[in-house]
Amino acid sequence: MDYIPMYNILICDDERDIVSALEIYLKADGYKTYKAYNGNEAVSIIADEEIHLVLLDIMMPGMDGIETISKIRQISNVPVIFLTAKGEDADKVLGLNIGADDYVTKPFNPVELQARVKSQLRRYLKLGGGNVHDDLLVMGEISLNDRAKEVTLDGMPVQLTKTEYDILKFLMQNPGEAFSPQKIYQKVWKGEPFGTENTVAVHIRHLREKIEYDPANPRYLIAVWGRGYKMEDGGSKKGNHQKVLQETGANK
Repeated sequence: MDYIPMYNILICDDERDIVSALEIYLKADGYKTYKAYNGNEAVSIIADEEIHLVLLDIMMPGMDGIETISKIRQISNVPVIFLTAKGEDADKVLGLNIGADDYVTKPFNPVELQARVKSQLRRYLKLGGGNVHDDLLVMGEISLNDRAKEVTLDGMPVQLTKTEYDILKFLMQNPGEAFSPQKIYQKVWKGEPFGTENTVAVHIRHLREKIEYDPANPRYLIAVWGRGYKMEDGGSKKGNHQKVLQETGANK
């Protein structure tokens, strides 16, 4: 299955070389990009398209970034990251005061840019922003876009079978709630749950191999002794792995 980008990012800068460079960085992370070279174009695109984040230059001829974000905020609460040059501190402060969410300074550090984009998207979607939220389930670094039928881990696509996808979707729709293998089988396979424990356990194991940084010590898809399985927010992958109860048979 081809990967279809989950998020649409608008890049607005009057310098075409900068727009092209940013487009390369963002497409490498799987985002779909829209391009604008002045404030009017940016506002028009946001009005017509589903945009999830904007990278907006401050210093542009005609309508600058400050005026542009004022117009954007009249029609959208989409996250805006300012693209600034050194020495534009006053404009940075003004931009943040009137609705910008963050800024990055030219010349760009690609790693920093990618991290800031991911952070703002995650925050925006967790707070319920954007139409995409109706079809999006987010838990830690895992995102499930039911409209596109796609899953990402920390922004990178994860290829799942239909059954694995359906299990993950069911558990993410009920965060923190444990379900027995029989209940999972009923919901996913739509069949009678007789002798299904091993079938579910095998699929859980395969799913963990794809969505867990350390499948042997899962942080998201957790086994609850005597009750079944649940999904929960595993926190930052940079932190300590969560200690979970030993699961009989599922980790073999």
